[in-house]
Amino acid sequence: MNAPINSKKPLALEIIDSKIFTLETFLKPLRILQFKEQKIVFTNGCFDIIHRGHIDYLAKASDLGNILIVGINSDASVKLLNKGAARPLQDEHSRAMIMASLHFVSAVIIFDEQTPLSLIDFIKPNVLVKGADYDANETNAQSKKYIVGSDSVKANGGEVKTIEFLDGFSTTAIEQKIKSN
Repeated sequence: MNAPINSKKPLALEIIDSKIFTLETFLKPLRILQFKEQKIVFTNGCFDIIHRGHIDYLAKASDLGNILIVGINSDASVKLLNKGAARPLQDEHSRAMIMASLHFVSAVIIFDEQTPLSLIDFIKPNVLVKGADYDANETNAQSKKYIVGSDSVKANGGEVKTIEFLDGFSTTAIEQKIKSN
């Protein structure tokens, strides 16, 4: 007969939870990382349904530095992006937990704004990363290819990079496939 599972939170979940921050709770860890001169990489997104394309993108982003920080759009922020009435499909805490469970993600911060600009200005990453549907050299903030925060990252001596997506993998495609079945 199996013994009942201890009601204490499993260590693995404690580790995952310890990687999820607010701006306020991330201040001290951020200062330590900066003091240790860790190369901080930042990216952001909704990450509603994690798929192989996300894993590929995030793994490549993590290779650009020592620390990968991922900004997750809050539920309210996803609504501001007009991704569809049903989005997000998962709540912000679930999305943050899934992201934090990836071994190459060092920290996850949920943000409420439509863009992560204030988060980028707070973190001052060494490398800002987005998908290749953006242009690291675009300077017109009105362009759909413009990477929010790129000006401040470059002004702080950082780099802005894009990563090619894995063909055939997107949350929208998965959502459409589910709806058609």
